[in-house]
Amino acid sequence: MKHGNPASSILQKELYLSYMPIPEKYIADFEEDEIYHVYNRTNNKEKLFITDENRIFFLKRYKEIIAPFADTYCWNLLPNHFHFLIKIKSEQLIIEYLQSKPKEALTATERKFLVRVANLPKVGNPGNFQKVGNPGNFQKVGNPGNNEITLCELIEQTFKRFFQSYALAFNKQHHRQGNLFYKPFKRIKIENDAQFTMALIYIHANAAKHGLVKDFTTYVWSSWHSIISNQPTLLLRDEVIKWFGSLERCVKSHKELAAGYYNCEVAIED
Repeated sequence: MKHGNPASSILQKELYLSYMPIPEKYIADFEEDEIYHVYNRTNNKEKLFITDENRIFFLKRYKEIIAPFADTYCWNLLPNHFHFLIKIKSEQLIIEYLQSKPKEALTATERKFLVRVANLPKVGNPGNFQKVGNPGNFQKVGNPGNNEITLCELIEQTFKRFFQSYALAFNKQHHRQGNLFYKPFKRIKIENDAQFTMALIYIHANAAKHGLVKDFTTYVWSSWHSIISNQPTLLLRDEVIKWFGSLERCVKSHKELAAGYYNCEVAIED
């Protein structure tokens, strides 16, 4: 596990924990190359999606806003909440993506992140950032300045921008006002192989858990159909299938283990 998070991130987390009855593990820090179960629901369990157009727009904005920063293993859209299993891209890939964008297209958060990158001490070949603390933990010596943010803060703010983008469009279309999403959104770091397997199956079978369908494979709004198809996809489909050994074993494992994973530790959604 990586350490050395900046004081600003620690303070924000402490504020969350002091005001919200949420265990710390449900607002994990984002780190490069790590896997997370990200999920959230609406305030007061209102409808998150009213029409299929809403669902399509939600996925479209996810692809546009989140996909440049994280790869996706699976997802599921339920009436009042959603689930994603993602892997944060390497900091170097994220830097290259941001540097490829026109400056005028960068958000304020992205500009602050690049300010931090520009101020990082460099050693060896160009592009190799100095590592502080545990291997893989890129950071500036000392705390970031007011105009700088860490990778964790960048990812968190990017998700918030995604939620805000969808909520604004949803509220306008359905003549609604106020916050749509519960705050803070939850993210659990996947720590081991068993937890990864649980998350994959739990997310794909979530519609059956909530009684929306008897057979989760019949539910339309999940990534299950992309996993078992040969159609082009942005999902890490090959990695998911390889994880189970084959497509046949992937399907069999999902069907055999789904009911047992409804009560696993990654199942908390309240």
